[in-house]
Amino acid sequence: MSDPTPIFAADGPLAAAIPGFRARPQQIEMAQKIAEAIKANRILVAEAGTGTGKTFAYLVPALLAGGKVIISTGTKTLQDQLFNRDLPTVRAALKVPVTIALLKGRANYVCHYHLERNARDGRFLTAQDAADLRAITRFAKLTQTGDKAECTDVREDSMAWIAATSTRDNCLGQDCPYKEECFVMQARRNAMEADVVVVNHHLFFADVMLRDEGMGELLPACNAVIFDEAHQLPETASLFFGDSVSTAQVLELARDTRSETVSAARDCVPMIDQTRNLEKAARDLRLVFGTESARLSAAQASERENFDAQVEALEKTLGEFHAVLDTQAERSEGLANCLRRTEEMAERLARWRNPAETDLIRWVEVFTQSLALNATPLHVSDVFKRQLEGHPRAWVFTSATLAVGKADFGHYCRELGLAWMDPPPMTAVWGSPFDYAEQALLYAPAGMPDPNAPDYTERVARVALPLIRAARGRAFVLCTSLRAMRRIHELIVDGLQQSGDELPVLLQGEGSRTELLERFRRLGNAVLVASQSFWEGVDVPGDALSLVVIDKLPFAPPDDPVLAARVEHMQKQGLSPFVHHQLPRTVINMKQGAGRLIRTERDRGVLCICDPRMIEKSYGKVVWRSLPPMRRTRAEDDAVAFLQTLPPPRRGD
Repeated sequence: MSDPTPIFAADGPLAAAIPGFRARPQQIEMAQKIAEAIKANRILVAEAGTGTGKTFAYLVPALLAGGKVIISTGTKTLQDQLFNRDLPTVRAALKVPVTIALLKGRANYVCHYHLERNARDGRFLTAQDAADLRAITRFAKLTQTGDKAECTDVREDSMAWIAATSTRDNCLGQDCPYKEECFVMQARRNAMEADVVVVNHHLFFADVMLRDEGMGELLPACNAVIFDEAHQLPETASLFFGDSVSTAQVLELARDTRSETVSAARDCVPMIDQTRNLEKAARDLRLVFGTESARLSAAQASERENFDAQVEALEKTLGEFHAVLDTQAERSEGLANCLRRTEEMAERLARWRNPAETDLIRWVEVFTQSLALNATPLHVSDVFKRQLEGHPRAWVFTSATLAVGKADFGHYCRELGLAWMDPPPMTAVWGSPFDYAEQALLYAPAGMPDPNAPDYTERVARVALPLIRAARGRAFVLCTSLRAMRRIHELIVDGLQQSGDELPVLLQGEGSRTELLERFRRLGNAVLVASQSFWEGVDVPGDALSLVVIDKLPFAPPDDPVLAARVEHMQKQGLSPFVHHQLPRTVINMKQGAGRLIRTERDRGVLCICDPRMIEKSYGKVVWRSLPPMRRTRAEDDAVAFLQTLPPPRRGD
């Protein structure tokens, strides 16, 4: 592949095709480095600050490479943006005959079999669910792709989608009567034939896991893999290289088996009874923990009265369920599939109770309505390294937040096994082209108490209020816990009422993330109080966001069972868990949260970090130095004065 530099020139094809396009030196250097990695089948780990234009920087060499390229993103939103907007734009500008395909997990595609069966059964919790399923049925007749993102009449979180899509567990595969028109199979065929395939990290790892087990290969062999939003990979890999059995899966199995029995084995009353018994066993296990939500190690869970007994009861009930289902499975493809799922679930449950591997972290997560028994690997580096060592190809990992300090990728490379590759990974950092010293102010309020102090949350709200008033809304208040989030929201609402400031204050959970962001942008003067899910992947360019307040440095809770096990393991190896794991993770998360503020060359605003540890602790300097080079102050007056110089908000409806 030739040097991509001319493509980005002022008189080049991108400038000719894209109104307002202006190349940045960082973007050109990044494109050159990626072209080099693809040509030499090397690993490249690259941090590119906000505004670098990293999407075009990797798309240009990817489209010019001439081989097959997989691009994996952290979110379906970016996946859709790449496929529908960025890829077609760059392809048209370069005039290259490259075919592209979009591939998502099967839960994103309408399933003809489950839609038809559930529409016929007509069992719905609400009238809205029934109306949504009718809308999906109409959509299924018109759509070419079956991608639920295209069905704008039905909310993404509607319960009707569960009835209209399949899972890996309940898909009938080759036995399905609708296999010829299956949207999932069609999407996979398109992906096999395309030159560039856009996937997401969850799908990529689902495929890696299946290939590792020798069960097939969802994603085709390729010459290069490019991971955007690559900071999410260690967490996603942990999720997929582990094992899990949840009471929600058990209830779904019971429900599907009952439905298949009514359809194909109505005379088998014992099977219906067994589905009820299985549901009861799952619910009894969840009820061990009452109304609380929690994350506990397996040892902590065992200390709860009846926990071990209820897990054993579930395993016994699953065995009895299997015995009856085995006598009926040959009566339909659906029942045969339920039998396979039962056997797989029984194996996972047996492995959880008596693990063969010693480097697994066994833990329990309790949700409002369900409970999951999880087994997570201590580290994913070995499994992931095996994938890298397989077929010779280029691997590109890029994000705005991968390094600790200015250019230390050690933590990231160790987590994914890249540190032990030969040759070692190429690494590079390109800072943001934004003028942070002019555009932004970092405010670390003086006199804040220790984050464990009983009145800390109240003090955060007290710091935030004058800033919110000076900014006339237009603020994100990002919290590290749901409890702090709810309390700070309450205090901000009260404080604004007392001062007579009529500003809309939104709270995470009052709607879907997409809905809340749409309202925030539309209102133009809103305050959004949210937790970790709004720290990344949220883009509000322009005047609607001029203030970001962060309550604490986002350290994972020390009693988290997965973290606790990893800490213990690192201590046994003679490593400092804080230096080698907890602090680097916190820095990367912190950079993500701070990155919400300045999204374009015209944005201006204040980043307020309330946590005094950033100033007072020696490790705080690592966080401080990793943030963009904003002007810094400890005086409230400076922050208020900066915000008061901003143009007034554009009021929405």
